Amino acid sequence: MIRQVIDHVLTKMLDAHKRVSDLNVTAGRPFQVESDGVLRPVEFEPRFDDLTPFQTETFALNLINRDRRLTENLVRDGSCDLSYELPGKARFRVNVFSQRGNYSIAFRKLEPKIPTIKELDLPEAFFELAEEKNGIVVVTGATGSGKSTSLAGVLNAINETKAVHVITLEDPVEFQHPHKMATFNQRELGADFNTFANGLRAALRQAPKVILLGEMRDRETVEIGLTAAETGHLVLTTLHTVDAGHTVNRMLGMFNMEEENQIRIRLADTVRWIVCQRLLPKVGGGRVATFEIMRTNLRVKDAILRGESEGKTFYEIVETGTAFGMTTFDQHIVGLYERGLITEETALAYSSQRGVVGRGIDKVKAVRGEKTTDIEQLEVDEDYIRKQRKKT
Repeated sequence: MIRQVIDHVLTKMLDAHKRVSDLNVTAGRPFQVESDGVLRPVEFEPRFDDLTPFQTETFALNLINRDRRLTENLVRDGSCDLSYELPGKARFRVNVFSQRGNYSIAFRKLEPKIPTIKELDLPEAFFELAEEKNGIVVVTGATGSGKSTSLAGVLNAINETKAVHVITLEDPVEFQHPHKMATFNQRELGADFNTFANGLRAALRQAPKVILLGEMRDRETVEIGLTAAETGHLVLTTLHTVDAGHTVNRMLGMFNMEEENQIRIRLADTVRWIVCQRLLPKVGGGRVATFEIMRTNLRVKDAILRGESEGKTFYEIVETGTAFGMTTFDQHIVGLYERGLITEETALAYSSQRGVVGRGIDKVKAVRGEKTTDIEQLEVDEDYIRKQRKKT
């Protein structure tokens, strides 16, 4: 399969539906694209229904294009990451992986334009986040929840306002930042460094003020990231966790029990923000992001140092920290519902605590003069009350 054929197939897939975010090539299924969070088939001429294992393997091997490192990763680890550019059309982050003896491919479409915080409609806290001078900022969420896009908006804000050296360590490079006020050096795993730990260790000798670390994948990377933050760097990174509490616990869990107290002290001193995000179905089509934002303060530091306890959970700290720019998922979801961006069903389905969101929605409805319940014609049972009085 020559490059022109691959480019033709990818172009056809991109044009098949609106708001395409991902492309999927799997044996036993037709070519598929993800649009608004739903997988949809793509029709070709001549028509064929399902891809064969030979077709997906040929597609995968031509994407790898005899690259020795990628081939070794695929054979040894069962998957490999690469980037692919469709000239004049799009760039992709690509993962080739094996499953039940066959090869599948997942393409993530990368936006060519660098997004801004305002364009992404991110919370105001992101502007403050971009003003940090040092420490660690962690953006978490599931794969495909928009973590890299949000960080690109933060880096763009830094690029427009600060004359600093920024180094990014990515797998692969997703957003290509131009030099504005800041100077950018963007390094790609495999092409420019062999592991995140080695790339981060080298970055400490390259005089950056800001370091973007694509992902904290292991203990060594976390440890070097903490060292970078402790020595005056601003470290922006990602993790695959669901909320702020799980993020702290995940980072602690990478170390031995004997090291826990020391790591808690280092985390309390270096963590500046933990931002968690999810994508929700939007009214009218598309998706909208919801956030949990935790900013470090004395209560947060105490919870990191001593662990969560009754009345001092990260959720409760964030819930009462709105004055400091914090918000829970539930508070932000109610805000999205109030703005008419999501339905009540979506708000309840994606809530962390359904009761909290339910009460928030009822308050919004009450302000609007809408009914908060479907139960009607309630009245006091006077006979029951009289019988109870007689018994007493």
